[in-house]
Amino acid sequence: MSRFQIDKFMSFVEGSDQAVVDYVADSESFVAGWEERADASRLPLPHAGSFTDEERSALVSRDHAELYRLGAHPYLLWHFVEAIRIWTGETTWPEMKERFRADIAGIEDPGFAT
Repeated sequence: MSRFQIDKFMSFVEGSDQAVVDYVADSESFVAGWEERADASRLPLPHAGSFTDEERSALVSRDHAELYRLGAHPYLLWHFVEAIRIWTGETTWPEMKERFRADIAGIEDPGFAT
C-alpha cells in the first residue's frame, strides 16, 4: 500500500463525527468496509484501496506509533489520534499529548519530506 492510503483513511475518519464513532465502536469492520468502498482509492490499480496486513493491523488496533513508523503524516496522525482518543472521551488532551510523544520518541523519522 502507500502512505497516501493510510493518510486518506485517517482523513476520512477524522473528517466525520459518525465515522469516528463507527471506527471506535468496531475498528475491524470499519477498516474492512472502507477497503471495500469503490472510492477508497484514487489510484488506478486493482485492490488499490487495500492495506497490507501490517497496515490493517495498525489501523484495527489503533496503534498510532505503528502508523507513524509506517509513514503516516504526523499532522494527519495527530488529528486522527485526537479524534479517536480525545473526542470519544478515552483520555484527556494532556495525557494523550504525553503518550503520543513517548510512543513515537524512539521511532526513526520515516522521511516525510521525500
